[in-house]
Amino acid sequence: MAKVLDRGGILLAVFFGIVMYFGGGFAYLALMLGFFVLAMFVTRYEHEIKREMGLYEHERGWENVWSNGILPAILVVISPITGPVPFICAVSAVTADKFGSEIGVLESDDPISLFNLKPTKPGTSGAVSKIGTIASLAGACSIGLIAIFLFRMTPSQALIVGFAGFAGSIVDSIFGVFEERGLGTKGTTNFICSVSGALIGYYLIQ
Repeated sequence: MAKVLDRGGILLAVFFGIVMYFGGGFAYLALMLGFFVLAMFVTRYEHEIKREMGLYEHERGWENVWSNGILPAILVVISPITGPVPFICAVSAVTADKFGSEIGVLESDDPISLFNLKPTKPGTSGAVSKIGTIASLAGACSIGLIAIFLFRMTPSQALIVGFAGFAGSIVDSIFGVFEERGLGTKGTTNFICSVSGALIGYYLIQ
């Protein structure tokens, strides 16, 4: 963990883990740990190429942990009212975003900016690529698959989780256009991503 998170990030991650375990139970904590393991994998994937591109972030701080974990932690606390679906879909959304950003930069063609629909440099917020889009969907669906075992979701519900997470990552890309122009940060965009996934999933799975 020390190679992925700095000291502040580790402390905040442990705090969120405690909240999730005591607020929701093992399944909630395990799903968040699943996100963490998947995030480590895609971050390390082809990391030498990303390093050469200047896009490899090997150590994340508390801001990154906060933006990805604060809404899931809140949703765990209120899960007796809302149920687990918003939490699962929020995690699906941040996983989709992580997969898209880490794998999408490896595509040989430049991504397309959603601002002007023109090619732009890899790593630009508010830009999408073919591989990144496919990776986002795969990341979102991976959380749905895990939720089948942890929360006894049906396969159809798991597919909806995947769709909600993928939709959240699309919203993330749209708001990334504003981030690229100084309106907001990566943290606020990540938070909007998780909120979008949670709301879409809650609406679709009743």
